[in-house]
Amino acid sequence: MASENPPILSVTRLTKSYRAAGEEVAVLRGVNLAVARGESVALTGESGSGKSTLLHLIAGLDAADGGEIRLGETRLSDLGDAGRAELRRDRLGLVFQQFNLIPSLSVADNLAFQSRIAGRHDAAWHDELVERLGLGAFLKRYPEQLSGGQQQRVAIGRALAPKPLLLLADEPTGNLDEDTADDVLQLARDLVARTGCGFLMVTHSARLAATLDRQVTLHAGRVA
Repeated sequence: MASENPPILSVTRLTKSYRAAGEEVAVLRGVNLAVARGESVALTGESGSGKSTLLHLIAGLDAADGGEIRLGETRLSDLGDAGRAELRRDRLGLVFQQFNLIPSLSVADNLAFQSRIAGRHDAAWHDELVERLGLGAFLKRYPEQLSGGQQQRVAIGRALAPKPLLLLADEPTGNLDEDTADDVLQLARDLVARTGCGFLMVTHSARLAATLDRQVTLHAGRVA
């Protein structure tokens, strides 16, 4: 069972507030969460429950007010801006609803982009990703020449190419039709299992959440 593995991500008593209209608004109110190596976890909850805020804090895109986030042995609170950027580059894979591909790069170069800047490009793994993602016929194309599902496959491949410790996905199938979403998520789960990284996905879809190993629900800034 994935849950018997040591946690690759550990979130403890995490808090985060923002100022809005002159008032302090608590978004996260002491969140505890763990994701094991090789485990896939769906993060669900109504709009405004703090799902995307939590994902951004884990990715080091924002700083928490209190509590602790550990990725492996690294405490994010010990890192400055440069350290968090290095963490995103080397140890995290990020996939969003907007595909965020680089329009001036071919599919092949988009796929290899993160692994190359991380200094961990593996040609054999790159070739396996191309085959598993069904992108062999599209390597010389550019993002604008691909369908939404194909673009999201490239984005997932790019995120997994450096073999990160953790893959974070924020509504990765939100712009896709149901059949394409199912195909893309199945590929992501298979590749996560292949690499042994953790997988944390924000989704509004109970149907998609049920396909992952475990579901965690946020309600009013806490794990329900």
